[in-house]
Amino acid sequence: MIIETERLILRPFLESDAEDVFEYLHQPLVNCFKCMKLDTIEDAKKEMKNRIGETEYYFAIVLKESEKVIGEIDAFPESGEPHQDENSVKDTFSPCWMLNQDYFGQGYAYEAARAFFDYLFKEKGARRIYAYTEDYNKSSQHLCEKLGMRQEGLFKEFISFVNNPDGTPRYENTYQYAILKKEWEMMSKE
Repeated sequence: MIIETERLILRPFLESDAEDVFEYLHQPLVNCFKCMKLDTIEDAKKEMKNRIGETEYYFAIVLKESEKVIGEIDAFPESGEPHQDENSVKDTFSPCWMLNQDYFGQGYAYEAARAFFDYLFKEKGARRIYAYTEDYNKSSQHLCEKLGMRQEGLFKEFISFVNNPDGTPRYENTYQYAILKKEWEMMSKE
């Protein structure tokens, strides 16, 4: 699957993307991405081989002009209810986006996320899309709001991705944002 916007192509990852991906994953800026940290270019090459099979829900964000991978966006279907069984309807998605910091502030994250949301709602049967963002990640919060998502809550000391210097977990305050398909459709008509 390939999604095109004015300046971007969202496409499955290729083995040749390793160097571009290494640029933004060798030093992840946000703690929730620390588990994805790549230490070497060889690690990046192995990671690209792992990503090749996913063609519907995990996309490289690529500049049309240069074909450079500047980030990624993904979301996988879930039931939306933790107590549902495996046969329940999977119409809820929680996207994750990450952009190379050299491309911040140019509207690329919004352009990619808007196209991806449209794809999830129109092609993948999404009923609800929600996102988590740390309370210190103001740019991600702004992106959620620009996408028409509403803030649903703040979870205090919700999750830990890293440890404090003494080895204890560092818990982070996390906002949840969401938008329903009917809200997306109404917003798209405006």
